Order: sequence, then C-alpha cells, then structure tokens
Amino acid sequence: MKYIKVFNRLIFSSLFLIFSTQVMAINWQAEWIWTPQKIGKPNSWVALRKEVNVEELSDTATAYISADTKYWLWINGEMVVFEGSYTGGPSPVKASPRVDSFPIASNKYYDEVDISEYLKPGKNTIAALGWYYGANGDKGTHISARIAGFIFQAKVGEQTIISDASWKAKEHNAYQPVEKEKHRRVAAWSVKYDARKDMNDWSDQAWYMPGYDDSAWKPAKSMHRPPRAPFYELYPSEIPILNDYGLANCSNFPDSAFPFVSDGKKIKCKLDFNKNITPYFDIEADAGLNIHIKSNMRLNTIQTDYTTKQGRQQFESLSWMNARIIEYTIPKGVKVHGLKYRWTGVGATPGHFESDDDWYSRIWQMAENTLYICARDNFMDTPDRERGLWIGDVADQASYLFYSMDKPGRDLLKKAIKVTMAFSDSESGIFAGLGPGRFRELPAQSLQFIEQGIWHYYYNTGDLETLEYAYPYVHKYLELWGIKDNGLATFRSGAWKWTDWGPQDTIDYDVIQNALYYSALVSARKMAKALGDDTHIAMYDQRIDSIKAAYQKYYWQDGFYSSKPNKLKDDRANAIAILFGLAKPEQYQQIVDNVLVPNHFASPHFEWMVYNAMAIAGRYDDALARMKTRYAKQVNNPALSTLAEYLPSGGTENHAWNAPATVLSQYIAGIAPTSVAWKTFDIKPNMAHMKQIKQLVPSVQGDIDFEISRSSDDIKISLSSPKGTTAVVGIPKQYFEIDEVTVNQQKVWTKNKSFWSKAKPIDGVKFINADDKYLNFEVTGGQWQIEAKK
Repeated sequence: MKYIKVFNRLIFSSLFLIFSTQVMAINWQAEWIWTPQKIGKPNSWVALRKEVNVEELSDTATAYISADTKYWLWINGEMVVFEGSYTGGPSPVKASPRVDSFPIASNKYYDEVDISEYLKPGKNTIAALGWYYGANGDKGTHISARIAGFIFQAKVGEQTIISDASWKAKEHNAYQPVEKEKHRRVAAWSVKYDARKDMNDWSDQAWYMPGYDDSAWKPAKSMHRPPRAPFYELYPSEIPILNDYGLANCSNFPDSAFPFVSDGKKIKCKLDFNKNITPYFDIEADAGLNIHIKSNMRLNTIQTDYTTKQGRQQFESLSWMNARIIEYTIPKGVKVHGLKYRWTGVGATPGHFESDDDWYSRIWQMAENTLYICARDNFMDTPDRERGLWIGDVADQASYLFYSMDKPGRDLLKKAIKVTMAFSDSESGIFAGLGPGRFRELPAQSLQFIEQGIWHYYYNTGDLETLEYAYPYVHKYLELWGIKDNGLATFRSGAWKWTDWGPQDTIDYDVIQNALYYSALVSARKMAKALGDDTHIAMYDQRIDSIKAAYQKYYWQDGFYSSKPNKLKDDRANAIAILFGLAKPEQYQQIVDNVLVPNHFASPHFEWMVYNAMAIAGRYDDALARMKTRYAKQVNNPALSTLAEYLPSGGTENHAWNAPATVLSQYIAGIAPTSVAWKTFDIKPNMAHMKQIKQLVPSVQGDIDFEISRSSDDIKISLSSPKGTTAVVGIPKQYFEIDEVTVNQQKVWTKNKSFWSKAKPIDGVKFINADDKYLNFEVTGGQWQIEAKK
C-alpha cells in the first residue's frame, strides 16, 4: 500500500507539472454562461450574443473558448469555428478507483483560436451556438459535466473580451427534443428541427449577424470563473480546430442540376468518397412539411428530421454523420435549389502511396480514407455505431498514421495516450481498453497499446514529455503479471479477454498474450532507457529472457507456434512471434508455409500484422497475394472507399483497425525510421511484381517524397528528403547485375572499378556497402536523382 500511495502522488504530481504551466498561463476572467438551468437539459441548443467595441486592432487576437459540449462561433456574421470543443478528457479531477460505466468528474479542454482577421475597429458582434449533449454515450468517449456551459475569453491588444452576464442568451427552440434513441452508444444526438420556430438561421437576418434585434433576449446566466465545478480546470486542447473543407456539391448533383421539383422519392446524393459530413439543403416549400435526412450506412445512428417553414429556406444539420451517400426524403412538390454537404476532419492526410498495380494503390487509399474518418474528437473504432476509443484500434491506427496524417493526426494519438493513462485506476494500475468514461480492461489491447501505441508514438515523434508522462503507468500495469515456474507469464483475463473477432475456436490465447506481454516489456525497457531511468531494467531483462526461452521450449512445435498443436495453428499467434522477435530467423519460412499462407483466421485487427511478419520473412509476394485474397471483395467493389470491420466484409463499412497500408509503405516502398523522430531512416524497397512505386511520408522532420521505377536494365530513384536527416537508400540488386550508379548525373559507384573509372565523391552521398539485397548509399537531406544501370 505504501508503494501505491507513493505512485499515486507521483502520477498526479507529474500530471500537474505537465499541464499546470499552460493552465496557469491564462488568467481566466471570463465566466461560464448559459440560459438559467438547475441541471442540464439533454440535447439542448442555446444562442449567445455580445456586441463589443474593439478599441484598437492588433496583429494577433487570441480567443480561448470551451463548451459543454459543442459550439459554433461567428464574428460579424462570419463563421470562425465550425464545431468547436472536444470530448474525452483531459484528466479526472482527482485520483479515483475506477468502476465500469461510472464516469468520474473530468476537467475540460479549451480551444485556442486566432480571431484577428474577423475583427474590425469599433462595434463587433460575437455570437455562438452552444449544444449540450447531456449524455455520455455507452462507449464512454465523453464525460458530461451534467450542466451546460460556454466560455469565451479573447485578448485583443490591451483589451480583454470575456463571456459574462452582459451577454444575451436564448434557448434555440427550433431544435426540438429528440426521443431517446434505443441504443445510446454515441453521445451526440440526432437532429429534429422545426424551421417555423427558427431565428432566421442561414440568412442575412440571422441571430448571429450584426444588427440583429436581441432586445427581447434575457441576460446570460453566469456560472462564475474557472476553475469551478462542474467544469473544473481548463486545459489546452491537444488538437486544433477541425479542418473545414467548406460546402460542396454531391458528385451526381452539380450546380447545373438545380433547381428541380421533388417527386417525393428518396434522393441519393453521392459523395466522391466516404466522409464525415453535415448535410445541407436549399429549398422552396410550404410550411409544415417533413424532410428526412440519413446516411446510407446501415449502422449509422445520426439522422435529421426537418419541418419546413413557408418559402425559401436553407438548413445545415450540425450533428455530423458518416456517409458516402446522403439520402434525402423531400416531399413531392418541394422545389430544390441545392443539395450540399460540409466535410470536416482533424488535420489532413498528405501521405500517399501509388504503384503501377492499381489494386494496391486503391487499397492503400481506402485504408487512408478509413483512418481519417476514424479521427475526430478522438481516434475511434468507427464513426457509425460507436465512435469508441478502443485502444487496440488506436494501436492499429498508429501503424499507418505516420505514413498518412500530418501533425494534428500525431497530436490526436498523443491525446489518446494521455487521456487513457490519466483515466487509469489509481489503485490497481489498470488502464481501460475503452475510455475515458468507461473502465473495462482488455489485457490484449492494453499490451498492444504499450508497444504499438505509446512506444510507436515516441519513436516516430521524439515527444519525450508524453513518454515521461505515460511510462509510470506502463510500468505499473506490467507489474500486474507474474512469471510462472515454467518461465511464461501468468494469463490475465481482465474484464474481457477478447483478442480478435476471427473464429473464436482458432485463437491461441496463451501464445498471443505471452507475445504481447513480451513486446510490452521490450518497449517498456526502451522507454526506460530513453528516459534515463534504470530502476526497473533488471526486472524487464529477467522477464524478457525468461519468456523468450520458455516460448521456444513450450510453444514451438517443429514448424509453428501453438499451445495445443493438435487443435490450434493460429495465424495471429505465429505472425506476432515473428513481428515481436520471439521467432528465430531460421524458423520464419516454416511459419509462413505452415501457417501464414494457408490459415486465414485473423480479422483486420491482426491481419496487417500477418503481412508485416511475412515481409520480415522476405515473403513479399506471398504477403501481397494474401492481402489480395482477403480484401478482394471490398477493393474490387467500386462503390466502396473505406475498409470494413470484418473480412471478407461485414459489420461497419469503415473500421479503424484496417492497416494493410502499413506493409506497402514500410516494406514494399521500404521506408522506415531507424532512429527516434525520423532523424535517420531507411529506404529499402521490395518491389515484388511492381515496376513503379511512389510514396510520400509526412514525417515529423518534413515530407519524404520517394519514387522508384525499374526496367530490365535500369533503376531510377527520385528522393526529396528533409533537411537535417540522413537516409540509407538501398538499390535492389535482384533484377539485374548493376554496373554503375549515378547520383544527380554524377557517377558514384562502378562495378570492379579501376584507376581510370573511379567515381568522384559527391557532397551528401556516401557508398556504405553491398549486401545480399542492396547497394547501400547514405544520403543527407536534399533532392536526389539516383540511377543504376546494367
């Protein structure tokens, strides 16, 4: 108990140290405001306004804004923030033993927004629409304060603008109560809007426009300044405001398709690919008609019902949904002037893979699309039925995140790590596989999260501060396992021993959990070394050595790993034995031939690890062939743009844990970091049957832009790499015998070179060696054109 108490003090003091400087940097003078309320009314919408006189403009004007739960902000009638404020975290108010389905009080995030371009000298109108969920959702991604609130503070030169009782507030009665959905997995609500009660929204006379008459509105109710219950402390958001791509036409309804008169049949408005969107329409109708909007996604939980007012009207449903087809049901006789949608998401996806085999280019892009729509308030399993922060899914996402997303995506992973650790159980050390509002331990996901989530994040970013925060939780959790007399780890079922959705009678739980625990120990040891903390190194070393020896002794069955060789020959267990370094290189080919080629049990959650393992074994063609077999039904369907929950298909149409892109980027294009934060990296392509490959990696150092093409007697490589980095570029030797290599049209290597043919050195280029597979050259950051000829 003494150790636990000390640990708790250390954890919460470190949490304070990490966040306190940022929290205290803002002297909150603003007050939380809303309409009068004793307890928050679920699914309520409130309009808030303030006329302010800006005495002097400044080059920078920063606003700090938060809400329970969401807000939309206008200044002088111009949209500034579309859907601000983020759910999920950042931390509990105090250490508390966790109980599942019992959310504990949480601090709040605030957004930081530069509003300088929206202000003008003199009178300015600031307006916000606040939306209070008043529900956590069954999957625990949100913790409600149980009361609604909005707060705004801006520094404009020497002037401070704050939310307080001088603001006006009015309940937005056009937003109607929605009957409680049968399954409240998602914290957000569907929308029911009666335009007959609107306040001229989406028009030049709207309540958020300058000059609107708010004289009948009552003053906002003040709930005092932070820090104060139930909102407590305010911490800066880990991620920026959503990227708003603006209103766009559906692909089958260009501007030229309007206007038309509805025939009453369902209108299918097609998007160019699957996106998270808010639907919009512009119509002319009689009053009292009902318009229904939904997604084509079978498991989507968000819908819209709109009651028309008389005449021309526009509407955008602000509760986002996922769709590739928006289905509008508009009554017969209504004149339709426009059907549009707004696409939003966190950051962007500059990463790119392309090859001369279009099938693999397509699956890579489908994976990236899937990743992006499962990234918003938090990384989530799916944007449809759950939106849950399952940390095993997050670990899968981290495998290809760093080949696809920019800094906001990396920061979203940081948020997942910090929130998961912060909401761990202060007594036991367990951190939940789903959170922060739920507390349900899934040991397989927790162990995977340590290696493929936390360590992978640090190795790709170099963010030592986040690693320092997470490491104590990692160590404490790993101590929940013991080592048995036979040298293997004790088995831990947790709240749910779930490991994969493949056929349950094929899962080798003991072999998988030992491998996952081993990988977590190895990663924890690397974390400790990175932090210069050798306190637990001896424990890690002893357990790593013990499990590695016992794994071979008890699980190796002369051709594959199994705890029950007459029953289980699990592709998941055997793949991670290779992936985590438990298998010996001389065992690789047997494992691939005996298990990974014939046995297709893994769901997408483990499937990508099978491909990586096959690539480590040098079986690139077999890995690609398996991928094409398993994903053919989805990739060959031109209507789809994301990857599904199950193989060959089924469940949600867009599930986060699909990571087949990883093997294409890391092993086929062959680009992988070799030191922390991509200071050094390898480019060692394994082109298999491909003749041309392009890969752009948005690394933390900058973009790595690579292209390789080959013919029967020539290999051409184009590389743009970030300043300050060093890459080892391997020129494949397998296609023909290379006679010479040029870089930027200067000869740098020749076969059997003599005095007369000796290559001249080039600044930034160094020949390292020739191994069995490659001619290896070290190049510094810059622009390089490399050519190898027969």
